[in-house]
Amino acid sequence: MKSKLHLFKQLGLMMAMSIGASAVQAQAPAPAWKQGMPESMANSTLAPLAAKLTATKAADVPVDKIKLPPGFKVEVWADSVPGSRAIARGDGGKYYVGTRPLGRVYEITDNGSTRTSRVVIDKLDQPTVAFKDGALYVVSVDKVLRFDGIDKNPSVAPVDLTANFNLPPEKHHNWKYVAFGPDGKLYMPFGAPCNICEPPSAEYAQIRRYNPDGSGMEVLARGIRNSVGFDWHPVTKELWFSNHGRDWLGDDTPNDTMHRLKVGGHYGFPSCHQGNLPDPDVKRVKPCDGIEQPVALMGPHAATMGVTFYTGNMFPPEYRNVLFNARKGSWNRTKKIGHDVVIVRADADGKNAKVEPFMTGFSNEADQSFWGRPAYLHQMADGSLLVSDEQMGVIYRVSYSK
Repeated sequence: MKSKLHLFKQLGLMMAMSIGASAVQAQAPAPAWKQGMPESMANSTLAPLAAKLTATKAADVPVDKIKLPPGFKVEVWADSVPGSRAIARGDGGKYYVGTRPLGRVYEITDNGSTRTSRVVIDKLDQPTVAFKDGALYVVSVDKVLRFDGIDKNPSVAPVDLTANFNLPPEKHHNWKYVAFGPDGKLYMPFGAPCNICEPPSAEYAQIRRYNPDGSGMEVLARGIRNSVGFDWHPVTKELWFSNHGRDWLGDDTPNDTMHRLKVGGHYGFPSCHQGNLPDPDVKRVKPCDGIEQPVALMGPHAATMGVTFYTGNMFPPEYRNVLFNARKGSWNRTKKIGHDVVIVRADADGKNAKVEPFMTGFSNEADQSFWGRPAYLHQMADGSLLVSDEQMGVIYRVSYSK
């Protein structure tokens, strides 16, 4: 009798534990990338694409699959730099590369026929890089560090400038692309802390600029959901930037976009997307009235990333002042697009834009597979173009010869 009673108690305890675990599981919040998903898509298998984040040697990269226009050549310029994203060149000729989940910043030394790399700093929250006047600036979600004279002194301790920059705390869409503009100021976006929502405060969904020490902060434009790439037009000196559209509005809407920055302008988030598409969840009267219009639509969910205007002399003249854009590739879409580098040909005022393929072959449309994800671009002194591949953890060099 006692053994049966003991057995019943054990079964009751197990059932209670099971019910408790189920309740905890039921109360667990959905991952951030599911925010905004409608009930009609509750069974969708779409999810962010997993990054590789391990070292890949040049010999293991299928460069022969990459397609370029006639006369162009691609090679692996640097390998074994997992998670590579934005690239900045130091005054002494070394290159600095940020990452996202790995939290590293790499320094790459070009030895002519080979490249070597080292980790400058590790365990940061999504660091990116910029370089000015002999100093490397490392900007993460919650830190701004300056490494003075790092080209000549690899072990230099950073100066912590974080307190000067007043960084918003939310992490969602707060990986930053940063760069110094023609005016010598540091430009920095702050993405929306959600897929789609009314931002909790006015410090999100915007692009700012600062003096290099963090003083003189100005908000340049608002309503920008998530810009992760920009550059200045070689003729007009206007900033052009990429922007990610929201998720969970179907395969074909909204588009990612390319824009010219108008100081004081509003670009639509959260109630208007791609310049003309009202949001069904955040409703306002005439939501798209007065919204700055995009230069070009870059494809729905294509993950438009790095932006670089070509100003070199190596490529043919028809590429001069043309915008190059890396599209890392879609996840919130049944049929994947992106995984490539495209060019945007447009007038200096942003009119008559045409988007054309440039660097393709990283994906297979037939089975919807991919092996590479181009992320950022950097023009070298000789006019060739570096392209970081976040998936493979390598950097390509694209050159041209007649």
